[in-house]
Amino acid sequence: QVHLVESGGGLVQAGGSLRLSCAASGSIFSINTMGWYRQAPGKQRELVATMPSGGTTNYADSVKGRFTISRDNAKNTVYLQMNSLKAEDTAVYYCYARVRTPTNGNLALWGQGTLVTVSS
Repeated sequence: QVHLVESGGGLVQAGGSLRLSCAASGSIFSINTMGWYRQAPGKQRELVATMPSGGTTNYADSVKGRFTISRDNAKNTVYLQMNSLKAEDTAVYYCYARVRTPTNGNLALWGQGTLVTVSS
């Protein structure tokens, strides 16, 4: 079993910052892409940022210049530093990872979600 466990959500005022973390645990050979998606009330889930191993990062236009994705490969962890938060950033944030496992091959995994609420 491989799991993604997120932390770091919460309530913050507009203009503030939050840092999300997501750690993959279990039997893992390697992790390709890790990233973050979000889903606001009444809206579809959307990409926030992704970071392939050894590749270039990808950001949604709405967060460019404000959010930064990073990885600690030794810890199988991905982070999302969110600065200059806006009310429209309010959503449940989901961690995503594409992992290679010894027994189940390649898996696309989602975290349980962490709520970020930005008050205006």
